[in-house]
Amino acid sequence: KSETPVLVDFWAEWCAPCKAMGPALEAVSEDMAGKVKIAKVNIDEAPDTPMRYHIRNVPTMMIFKGGEVVSTKMGAMTKTKLAEWLSEHA
Repeated sequence: KSETPVLVDFWAEWCAPCKAMGPALEAVSEDMAGKVKIAKVNIDEAPDTPMRYHIRNVPTMMIFKGGEVVSTKMGAMTKTKLAEWLSEHA
């Protein structure tokens, strides 16, 4: 229910694009500290959560604001694209 936008990255250990996005997510988290929160959900460790949000592919990222999903993106993104997308909601 945070008013600060929360990016949730749904990923899996076996997913190469998910792993490739790790450094970009960390960099954006540092660059946008205080404006955005970033959380990661391993779909293999929390199988009910992806079903709840109808996630069929990983990586899938969702931005939540006030507990509601305001935007969703599927697939790997560069740091630049990720920052641009987050800036639209921060």
